[in-house]
Order: sequence, then C-alpha cells, then structure tokens
Amino acid sequence: MPPEAALRPWPASLDLSGRVAVVTGASRGIGRAIAVVLAERGATLVVNYAKGEAAAREVCAAIEQAGGKAVALGFDVGDDSAVDAAIKHVVETLGGLDILVNNAGVSIDALMMRARAEDFDTLIRTNLRGTFLCSKAATRHLLRAKNRGRIINLTSVVGEQGNAGQSMYAATKAGVIGLTKSLARELASRGVTVNAVAPGFIDTDMTQAALTGDARSALLTQIPLGRVGDASEVAEAVAFLASPAASYITGHVLRVNGGLLI
Repeated sequence: MPPEAALRPWPASLDLSGRVAVVTGASRGIGRAIAVVLAERGATLVVNYAKGEAAAREVCAAIEQAGGKAVALGFDVGDDSAVDAAIKHVVETLGGLDILVNNAGVSIDALMMRARAEDFDTLIRTNLRGTFLCSKAATRHLLRAKNRGRIINLTSVVGEQGNAGQSMYAATKAGVIGLTKSLARELASRGVTVNAVAPGFIDTDMTQAALTGDARSALLTQIPLGRVGDASEVAEAVAFLASPAASYITGHVLRVNGGLLI
C-alpha cells in the first residue's frame, strides 16, 4: 500500500470511509490485495487468516503505516461456531459490519479417476461451506447497514467454464455462484447487494508454482490480453462492487480474466 494512498481524495462514489470490512483469507495473495485496496478507500479492515498469523499482522502493519486501520482476526471459515464468534466480535469491537468479502479458498487438483472424496470434502468445507457460514453470520448485521451492506464472493473462471483436472474445485466455485445469485434475491429488498468476482489466472504464489515453463506459455496463448492478471486488478473489481457506485448491481458475476472467458 503506497504511503500516499490513504491521502488520496477518493470521489464519494468510491469512498468507503466509515465502513467496516471483513476479508477472509487475507494474509496473502488476492485476499491481501483486496484488504489493502479497501483500506486505501477508507474502510476499517478485519484481516482474517487461518494459519498465517504473522503474515496477517504484516498486512495490518502495512495498512496502518499508510494511515489506514486494520486488525488481524484468526478463525476457520468452515467452523460455524468460530465464524459466529468472530463476526460477533467484529460487530462488538468495531461498531458494526458493512462489507464481507468471502475470499478464503483452497485448490486441490486431480483427474476424476484419481480424485479422493476426502479432498472434495476439504474443498467444499473452505470454498463453499465457508462462504455460506460467513454470509449467514454476517447477514443480519449487513441488513442493519442497509444500503451500505455488501457481500462479495470470490469464485473463479473455472467455476463457469470448467477445466480438466479441476472438477472438484470447479464444483465448489460454481456453487459459490449459485449461492451468490440466490442470496442476492433474498437481500435485495433491504438494500444489501451480493455479487461475485470471478478471476482468471492471477499471478500469485499458487499460480507461480503451478504454471511454469511450457504450461505458462501455452496458457498465455489462450488469454486475449496475452498475460496473467495481477492481484491488484481483482482487488479493484472488489472495491468497485463494495462502493456506493455499485449500489444498483446485485447478483452479478464480474469476470476479471483478460478475456479467457467472454
């Protein structure tokens, strides 16, 4: 987060000052980028982590050094009692909740013939159950926020188009899209919007490890923009959906994929 970011005069339509935002899985990668960008806009951040406490605290330190506000909060998004306690703690200590970004996710790849049921359970627990539990725990507080209430769920291009060797992961991310659209209908009458962001291939430590050499070169030929994305580009899309500028957008899946799926 650049030092001048907190001083930037954001227009009212993009300003998130006074909002409290929870970003799950925010200690690294896309989640970290989202936390930083929301803080730049003025939101007070709750940086969730499952195991990376030191990394989460480093994210908070970077935000605070630039003039923002952030706290680290460890909880397992797949544990219903832990999620309920965490959201309650956020509301009690920070005075409310306005924005929930369900970013926490894991990926386990395998062809169907070699896929293990226990791996599928792991993916469902974090990617889909975690999104469900956090949304459920946050909903009544977001309703109190009324027209400021936002839920933004991270899905994937794979959840829309599928991919060989990722049937388990794709199923969970497709489930997130279904959850997003249904919850958007439930909450719309109260002014709370629910949207999803579907990244394509983004340059994170996970993709760097999986995409090397010829595999990376082959992938780039399939992306019309000719490159993988940056985590900050996903974060900017999330920040837009969290902002007043997106108040009439709900149930939408915003693709950030360089044209990989059009």
